[in-house]
Amino acid sequence: MRVVHYINQFFAGVGGEEAAGTEPELREGPVGPGKRLAALLGDEHEIVATAVCGDDHASEHSDFAAALVESAREKGAELLVAGPAFTSGRYGLACARIVVAAAEAGLPALAAMHPDNPGLHEAAGTPVVESGATGREMRPSLERLAAATRKLAGGEELTADDGRIGPVARVNHMAERSAAERAVALLLDRLGGDREATEIPLPTFDQVTPADPVADPADALVALLTEGGFVPAGNPDRLESARATKWVRHSLEGRDSVEEGEFESVHGGFSTQWANAEPNRILPLDVARELEQEGAIGGLHTEYFATTGNGTTVADARRFGVEWAAELHEARIQAAILTAT
Repeated sequence: MRVVHYINQFFAGVGGEEAAGTEPELREGPVGPGKRLAALLGDEHEIVATAVCGDDHASEHSDFAAALVESAREKGAELLVAGPAFTSGRYGLACARIVVAAAEAGLPALAAMHPDNPGLHEAAGTPVVESGATGREMRPSLERLAAATRKLAGGEELTADDGRIGPVARVNHMAERSAAERAVALLLDRLGGDREATEIPLPTFDQVTPADPVADPADALVALLTEGGFVPAGNPDRLESARATKWVRHSLEGRDSVEEGEFESVHGGFSTQWANAEPNRILPLDVARELEQEGAIGGLHTEYFATTGNGTTVADARRFGVEWAAELHEARIQAAILTAT
């Protein structure tokens, strides 16, 4: 089959975070890890082109996926493969979006990412196979992706034995037994000790282990974060009041507090009257500056991060957390205060 492979700007060799805004493009033949993938696929399948897009551009422009899929179809693609994205949140989200767009356009598609990637549940039933956690596991991840690609190209369904992870699309079929008979059988399985038997697997949620306490707050650089929809007056970034798909950042330099009229909450899940009358209730900059001046904390990060928690999907919230953690780690932040409503 003729295959188009999707990768981000990093694996395409364009650059790191400074190139995350790279616009979508289609390149001839395999690029970067696609060269190894092409070798693993053998002579039966050919990577005719590589679709490339920067992680920031992909997360901010959801239409990138449909445009690349259309370009892939024009290239004669019969199958689209994305990743491996490992645990990279924005990359995983982009991979999920492009395989969903491909599937909607009638083009078979497959992605590879780690089970902890926040993009996994965005794949909406489109096949995803497990990759390693980091690029250090590129080789075995590509081997699994290649094996799954060959099987999918052969018209076979992928299963957990192939490394398939994430939600599976529900398909109607005629059952051999009635609902009553199946219910009794499930009950008997449970009474017999089988706690896994089910016809409808329930979603799983993370169990987050808290980080160790800060050894000495007086030496720690602290960041302020909030899910309270906290934005400069007028909401210049157009942060959603519910079901947020993004987060924002704004400078705190030169400020000892956040004042009425200069900041507001656009959160749609509570009355913001009192929050807007005293914005420090949402983002406690005034108290944080006092702690900084007293030496109780080593310093305050120059920016705050905000999103809206009202109705936001678990997948998006998880992606925000991954992205915030990466940003704070890069800025050498030792602790964060996250306010919620």
